Amino acid sequence: MAKLALVYGMRLFPLDELDTVNEATVALKNGNTGRVTMHLIEGSREEIEKTLRQSVDAFFDLYPEI
Repeated sequence: MAKLALVYGMRLFPLDELDTVNEATVALKNGNTGRVTMHLIEGSREEIEKTLRQSVDAFFDLYPEI
């Protein structure tokens, strides 16, 4: 299996100041682009951490071959 790269980003904002979240794009060396869906998790620090861990586990469950 080829080496993989996990692309992600995180930043906290005050919830009442957040308007929209858009997808991000990634440029590949072959000239193609890829899209990265951005996710929003709301709550306290503990709620965000718990949900993020569950989300990461679920993400890797989608790719049992790696």
